Amino acid sequence: MGLFKFIVQRKILISLIVVLVLMVGSFAIVKLDKELMPSVNMDGAFVEINAGEMAAIEVERTITTPLEQKIQGIDGVEDIKTTTLIGRSTFMITLERGRGEELFKEIEALVNSTTSDISGIEDVMAMQYGTSQSYELFMDVSGGEMEKMTAFSKNILEPRLEALPEVRDVDLSGIQEHEMSIVFNRGEMTKKGLDPSQVIAAIQQTDTESTIGEFSNDKGSPSVRWSTKLATIDDVKNIQIPTQNGFIELDEIANVSLDPIESSSFAWKNGTKDFVLVQVGRNSDYTQIEMTEAVREELKDIRDEDLIKGFDVNEIVAQSDYVKESIDGVTSNIIIGAVIAFAILLIFLRNIRATIIVGISIPTSVLLTFSTMWLLDYSFNMLTLIGLGLGIGMMVDSSIVILESIYRKKEQGLSKLDAVLEGTKEVSSAVIASMLTTIVVFLPIGMLGGDMGQFMIMLSVVVAITLISSVIISFTLIPSLSEKFLKIREQKKARKEGRFIRGYRKLISWIVRKKRYSIAVITIFFLMFVGSLLLVTKIPMTIMPDMFNRYTEVAIDIESGISLEEKEEMVQEINHSLKSVHDVESNYVLDNGTSLYTIINMTKGDDITTGQKEVNEDISKALRNLKETQPIEAVQSAMAGGGSPVQVNIKGESFEELKVISDQFINELKGIEGIVGVTNTMERTSVEQVIELKAKEIEKAGLSQSQIKQFMEQAFLQMQVSEMNVNDESVPLMVKWDKKTDTQSALLDLMVPTPKGEKKLSTFISLNSVDTPNEITHTDGERFISISADIEGRDLGAINRDVQRVIDEFDTPTGYTVSVAGDLEQQQELIQEMIIILAIAIFLVYLVMAVQFNHLGHPLIVMSVIPMTLVGVILGLFMTQRDLSIMSGMGIVMLIGIVLNNAILLIDRTNQLRKEGNSIQDALVEAGKNRIRPIFMTTLTTVGGMLPLALATGSSGNYQAPMATAIIGGLLFATIITLFLIPAVYRLFSKKTKVRTEIESEFAESNIEVSKKSKVVI
Repeated sequence: MGLFKFIVQRKILISLIVVLVLMVGSFAIVKLDKELMPSVNMDGAFVEINAGEMAAIEVERTITTPLEQKIQGIDGVEDIKTTTLIGRSTFMITLERGRGEELFKEIEALVNSTTSDISGIEDVMAMQYGTSQSYELFMDVSGGEMEKMTAFSKNILEPRLEALPEVRDVDLSGIQEHEMSIVFNRGEMTKKGLDPSQVIAAIQQTDTESTIGEFSNDKGSPSVRWSTKLATIDDVKNIQIPTQNGFIELDEIANVSLDPIESSSFAWKNGTKDFVLVQVGRNSDYTQIEMTEAVREELKDIRDEDLIKGFDVNEIVAQSDYVKESIDGVTSNIIIGAVIAFAILLIFLRNIRATIIVGISIPTSVLLTFSTMWLLDYSFNMLTLIGLGLGIGMMVDSSIVILESIYRKKEQGLSKLDAVLEGTKEVSSAVIASMLTTIVVFLPIGMLGGDMGQFMIMLSVVVAITLISSVIISFTLIPSLSEKFLKIREQKKARKEGRFIRGYRKLISWIVRKKRYSIAVITIFFLMFVGSLLLVTKIPMTIMPDMFNRYTEVAIDIESGISLEEKEEMVQEINHSLKSVHDVESNYVLDNGTSLYTIINMTKGDDITTGQKEVNEDISKALRNLKETQPIEAVQSAMAGGGSPVQVNIKGESFEELKVISDQFINELKGIEGIVGVTNTMERTSVEQVIELKAKEIEKAGLSQSQIKQFMEQAFLQMQVSEMNVNDESVPLMVKWDKKTDTQSALLDLMVPTPKGEKKLSTFISLNSVDTPNEITHTDGERFISISADIEGRDLGAINRDVQRVIDEFDTPTGYTVSVAGDLEQQQELIQEMIIILAIAIFLVYLVMAVQFNHLGHPLIVMSVIPMTLVGVILGLFMTQRDLSIMSGMGIVMLIGIVLNNAILLIDRTNQLRKEGNSIQDALVEAGKNRIRPIFMTTLTTVGGMLPLALATGSSGNYQAPMATAIIGGLLFATIITLFLIPAVYRLFSKKTKVRTEIESEFAESNIEVSKKSKVVI
């Protein structure tokens, strides 16, 4: 009471603190970074090793297995998954939680030291998983001639954008590049008695530049420099080549030309390579929104200067647009929440001054939240904005409860100061307990495993900051303003109970009159709970909902070893298929070696004719149909990290036995409704021609085996021998034959020079065909086959149950195991973790209330409303067909704290009335009458604040909607139930004791039995 009195009497202090909060909060809004996702380094590492055209089985033996064994020896490495392909080995490593950066450095050093000793390795890349992105704005220059577009991109666009302070750097891909092509004439080379190694050596010796000495005794000690660097095409043609008959010029034995590199770009826009991909990275001192606006303004200036002629510059993806849309969404939610809160206050209190007080508290609470976020170095991103959206929905609850209590005390005739002090004191413990129960449910979310846990912690902290800020404002600003500014009309006559209150009082009186009535009410509610569980299987289930922003990314896995021509044809077919899908506007295909990464933009605004969910399904179906005619292995969404939604691993040692088991399991899997596009890693084999030497023939011809090998290597000659600078462009010097050796017969028919004359290569070698696996997968060093499939027409949860049933019924041989992986495994793990989190959250809530009530039984009474909350959640998700996902699971965990607030208000008031001498029945009825108004007010304001999230259709709408739907459904249902279930449970489990009032004491002293009608025995 003393603290509240101090706050009310120090209005100037409170006013100045509020002004300070407004100033710091306004500054924080400007300084807070704005980005799509927070920059988080995850506890995982990725390693990729490129080994040219080495066979997969050889890559496994020489690279994958030795490195795997060494990485497993590092303390803190929890899991290793490797994929070995032709010429490539990839490692996906899970690290001990919290040690990601430390362990990654150790792994990176180990990988570099180990691979340096292995021959055949061309490139090694190691990276730590994280959300940081190098580039955040993507554009293209297209629709014109490549030379003009390249010149514009290099000479105008890149330097002008990089000159902007908001831009860190600009990366150009697909610009027109050239090569100096030296095509050897095999016939002329043979006539001159030359082999390629001699010519290449002459080229490299000519194209040199070095310091060969200095004149130390001369003034300034000038150096002596040798330079025969090649600068023009004529320089290359005139290179002197030594032969047995003297020197000749290079153009006598080769055709020299400066040619555009046909495959310099590994990206296609709408099926064509004729475009330049522009990626823009921002300076860390500026937000994504500021960088994008600066780039757009500069592009507008470039257009105004008429520098874009014969082509166009188009935006592909601007991440800042999604951030801005989310920020605008939170802003509108704050406004809508404030309007709803004003309306509810006017409806229930019919007092404009009360509305103004809450109107002042909302922006103050919001700005205090922003100030705290700034101090914690948080940013505006997809996660913190969702947290703000949820927190803002509950922000005015504590203010409304305290304001309503003060208002009621003033209605009862208390003086201004006493009304504020008594009203605040009466609900203070309930408000604090309500805040704590809402916040503590977030503590166990830190236990959520994997990378998802880091994101959920951030979201939880923001919600907690929002709620704490609102409680601080409700205990300071609301009482200060309420003493003199809050006025009520003087009642000329006592107010009568309304029809609704009279009906509620009669119903509660009946429920608590006899225990059997209370038992009947509890039984009805229990049956409702059991019945609702039957609907769970009818609710769609997934891990994370899709982000619907009229944009999607698809990974198309392709067979290994296909030619550039086959890949080009495949891209054309992909473009043709995507053009046939309604609302697909443009597509970009990026070649990642073993997969084609496809970015698809859809129509927006008034041009939309089909919802994104349907468009996504049509895209997947159209691309999957190409598997019949194109070397495509699988089609899967890349938006949630890639990977097929259905993945089953079969572990064991023998490739042959694994193949048999996988074939049997695939037959079972195909029988599940909704499973499509089933593939397995053992299907991916390629033909390898193994060279067998005819040793006797080689010896008879006077040759060595190394000479035969060198001749064959030269037969496939196509290599870079040097580099020169032409017109400020770095141009590689490429040597190749005029006729490609691209068939088996072309190789075997080559003539090999011997001391006894020329003989066909087939005289010395033969080729045998061998099938080798294109892909070999390991998990923790053990071989396994991965069976992948997509889903169509059913949700992941339903498919998960059917796949698990097939696994349980499948007869697996000894030494082999079949288990779910990928999304199915992750979903099962998340469900288990969410159940544990839910149980710990419930215990923590119980702990807070047990301390609050100083009673072990009363918290159980309050928590009896939790099962009924789940009824509302299930009904809400079932009726709207929203996904049961990690986001709606978060909503359920939050609900545990939110729905108990009303029950705490009711029980807290009941206990106060009982301490004043009221019977259980009277206390329950009076508490219901006292608290029904604040209960409905806080519920409706929370639901009103959540409503925009539940109805959101923007880029983050599909993320927020399931969570908000779960909260709204559970809260509305639980609120109605609370007003009836809590009194019934309280009546049933309260211990009978005698409460002696003064009148009872007189009767007791006179040994007069208290009349049954007075009902003072509890």
